[in-house]
Order: sequence, then C-alpha cells, then structure tokens
Amino acid sequence: MMTSFFDQFASPSFLGIPLIAIAIALPWVLFPTPPSRWLNNRLITLQTWFISRFINQLLLPLNVGGHKWALLFASLMVFLMSINMLGLLPYTFTPTTQLSLNMGLAVPLWLATVIIGMRNQPTAALGHLLPEGTPILLIPVLIVIETISLFIRPLALGVRLTANLTAGHLLIQLIATAIFVLMPIMPTVAVLTAAVLFLLTLLEVAVAMIQAYVFVLLLSLYLQENV
Repeated sequence: MMTSFFDQFASPSFLGIPLIAIAIALPWVLFPTPPSRWLNNRLITLQTWFISRFINQLLLPLNVGGHKWALLFASLMVFLMSINMLGLLPYTFTPTTQLSLNMGLAVPLWLATVIIGMRNQPTAALGHLLPEGTPILLIPVLIVIETISLFIRPLALGVRLTANLTAGHLLIQLIATAIFVLMPIMPTVAVLTAAVLFLLTLLEVAVAMIQAYVFVLLLSLYLQENV
C-alpha cells in the first residue's frame, strides 16, 4: 500500500521511452506569445506586470553587475512555478519532485555564482569563509565549517524543493484515500475531510508558487555575495 503512494513520483514512460522531457517542455508551450501590436491582451499584460515586479524586488539588493541575471532568474521562476502548478492537476507528473532534476538546476547555477566571485573579487569571496574578528584558535575550525556550509548550499536548494512538493503530494493522496474509505462508513466525516482536502489543495497551490520564489531568491542571495 505504501509503495503505491510513491508510484506517483516515478518517472512516466511509454514503450520504454521516458516522458519526463515532455513534462519539462510542456510549460513553455502554454506561455502566450507576445504579439506585434502596441497594446497587448490582458493575459500578456498581467504576465509582464508580474515578472517586472518580481524582477524589481529580486534585483533590488544587487548591484549593476548582478542585473545581467535578470532574464535567467525570471525564466527560472516562471518555469518552476509552471511545473509546480501543473503537477497539482489530476493524472499529471511533477518533474520537480525528482531530486535529480532539482540538483541539475541548483548545482550549475550555484557553481556559476561561486566562479563569478572567485574571478571578479577572489579576496572578498574567500573572506566569506572567515568572519571578521574570529579568535586565532577558532580560525581552522571556522574555515572548515564555512567551507562545508558553502558546498551544502546546492544540496539544500534541491532537497528543499523536492521535500516540500513531495510531502504535499503525499498528504493530498493520503487524505483523498481516507475520503474514499470513509465515504460508505461515515459520510459526514468524509465530507468534512473533503473540505480539509480542498483547503490543503489551496495551500499546495501557494506552496508551489512560494517554493519556486524561494529557489530563485536564494540563488539571488548567493549571487549577491559574489558580485
């Protein structure tokens, strides 16, 4: 029984061909194409306003050098949010529940921020490994701790996104299974449980959006330390 709960996170395949590539590419098909007219429709106007507000808030603490990442951050934000939201639909697959995909996004972007810091300002980048005013006896220990925390950052990015989405999907499936079991036995309790499931689904919609924002926000904070 418990194995069936985790079957939803298995990568789907058809005739032995993995379909995760289609699940990753599908959000880009749903995005509206900007027209050549001066005035856009409401959907594109709303999308442009949302992305511009998001980029303004995200790049506020960064200097001019970090503004080059605006297009990458906006694309990644919209991509993750679209995948997370589409994964809440019935009979769909959520690629961001796979740790391999999240690590594939987190590690290269984190490594890029570290390489930029080492290339542009190596002294300041290495200075983050040793806080100012550290006692001499604690210098070796703190350098090791800060180095470990630096390399844990991409793992924390990937695991955070995977764990939050996986936990939400599992909880929804558990409550939905409980509703089907309770319906013939205790209909009143089943209806109340269905109301809880509806509220949980709304919460998961918020979590899907927030986790995409947190992923990009942490990357911007890592970039802020190195530009």
